[in-house]
Amino acid sequence: MSKFESSIKTIPYPQENVYRNISDLNNLARIRDRVPNEKIQEFTFDRDTVSVAVPPVGTISLRIIEREEPKCIKFETAQSPMPFNLWIQILPIDEKTSKMKVTVKADIPLVLKAMVAGPLQDGVDKVADALAQIPYEL
Repeated sequence: MSKFESSIKTIPYPQENVYRNISDLNNLARIRDRVPNEKIQEFTFDRDTVSVAVPPVGTISLRIIEREEPKCIKFETAQSPMPFNLWIQILPIDEKTSKMKVTVKADIPLVLKAMVAGPLQDGVDKVADALAQIPYEL
């Protein structure tokens, strides 16, 4: 099992705001217009699932499998060329600021590891960067 972690991101919003927004994927509607169409297509979601088509990778669908309020949301793949788990950890720094880290664990076949490790780490970093840019006002 290979593990990929983002750097820790500081978010200028309280932990509870960040958790509430990320734990209900319907809130992605607020940022839909920020998603670059040339990178991600067929972006759909409901409260517990999100699905995107990423050329040339294919469709990736994630489902929330656990919510640990207010500090962690865990996902697993519902559809993906390679199964993986993803979780988002959110911890308070103070009453108005929190920190976040994105982690992915994937069972990558040894023959593919060298080829996919770099893009997967890059993807984890981009997800964390995107999550850190969201306005978490309620």
